[in-house]
Amino acid sequence: QVQLAESGGGLVQPGSSLKLSCAASGRTPFINSMAWFREAPGKERERVAAMLTHGGHTAYADSVRGRFTISTDNAKRWLYLQMNDLKPDDTAVYFCAARDRGKEGYNYWGQGTQVTVSS
Repeated sequence: QVQLAESGGGLVQPGSSLKLSCAASGRTPFINSMAWFREAPGKERERVAAMLTHGGHTAYADSVRGRFTISTDNAKRWLYLQMNDLKPDDTAVYFCAARDRGKEGYNYWGQGTQVTVSS
C-alpha cells in the first residue's frame, strides 16, 4: 500500500504562483508513475500533469503546459507541482495519484487540496 498526502493549496490572486507538495509513504519502490489531477465543481476530474518515476518522462494537459511543472525527488517520497501564472480556471481540488507497476490506472490517491484563484 502507498499513502499520499497533499499540501500547499490556498487562495491566491490571478497571476500568482503556488507549489503543491505530495508526501508518499509505504511501498513507493513499486510505483512507476505519479500524477496530479484536479476536479472543479461541475467538471470531470482532469489529469493535469504526470511523470514516469523511472526516466522522468512528463506529460501535461494543454491547459497548463508552459505554466505548471511536475517534479519528484529521487526517492519517490515527494511529488511536486509548481504552478505559475495561475488563472481563475485553475480553481479546483488538486489530487496526487500514484500507479503501481503493471496497473493501467492510478490506484493510489490523496485526499486533495483546494486551490482557489480569485481577485
